[in-house]
Amino acid sequence: MNYLRQLQSERPVVFWVVLLVGFFVAFQLLIFLATLIIGPFGLPSWVPLVVVVGGLVLVARRQQR
Repeated sequence: MNYLRQLQSERPVVFWVVLLVGFFVAFQLLIFLATLIIGPFGLPSWVPLVVVVGGLVLVARRQQR
């Protein structure tokens, strides 16, 4: 954690690029896992995206309480 704080203060551009890539990879992994779980049910291809975004919204709403 100290490394990330040091990176944020010394090289903010690199920090934000690493953070953006990390969020992108995590989001892709969540969609992949949702596709593996929901795929056999024969639903449309946009359903895993809706499930992942809905789950993220649910988590965000619970953290606001």
